[in-house]
Amino acid sequence: MNDLIGRVISFEKQVFPNHSALFAQLVSDGQSPKALMISCADSRVVPEQILQAGPGELFVCRNAGNIVPPFSNHNGGVSSTVEYAVMALGVRDIIVCGHADCGAMKALMNPAGLERMPNVAAWLRHSDAACSVVNDCYPSDMEDAERVRAAALENVVAQIAHLRTHPSVASAIARGELALHGWFVDIREGVILALDGETGRFATIADDRPIPVALVAAQRLAASSHALEAAE
Repeated sequence: MNDLIGRVISFEKQVFPNHSALFAQLVSDGQSPKALMISCADSRVVPEQILQAGPGELFVCRNAGNIVPPFSNHNGGVSSTVEYAVMALGVRDIIVCGHADCGAMKALMNPAGLERMPNVAAWLRHSDAACSVVNDCYPSDMEDAERVRAAALENVVAQIAHLRTHPSVASAIARGELALHGWFVDIREGVILALDGETGRFATIADDRPIPVALVAAQRLAASSHALEAAE
């Protein structure tokens, strides 16, 4: 802990003076983050580092398992963060970011150690869909590490589906003002995989091709234009 405290002093004396004008502008003008990233709370995954984001550029929500509970009338921190990011800050992109060697996904696939952690067990029920997909649709002879990796990838897909149940997100998507992204960080290899909404598969992000997007920003209205004109 003393080491961390020492870094606070370093921030005050060395880092802040070099960026004081930026922080002053952020206070006077407010924040305008480019995206909301919902990532795991795992200490090995740092959203700002992955995106090389500076102060004011990224709105971040972190929790065990990068989970987005489906919308309900019960207030929650993730739901409130999503709503604020979309409606107040006007973010145009939301990234759900999982990662390799995720402890939450290990517990999801092998819940034997959760008897004394009832809150964690209840929280992970929001990932039951990912667990079911892996158990029912993947080869039964997969190694444990492969099952955990598959669960982490399927969990990103499941949480994006949950995200779309939130009214603020649904409206922004319908207006064509919001894109959704599913990412997976391979900690050991230092590469990022992104979900391609057209193929349903994850692909490595590379600088020689467009980044795969789970849901591209485009107006999505179920009714025909004729029906809308008639209603007006």
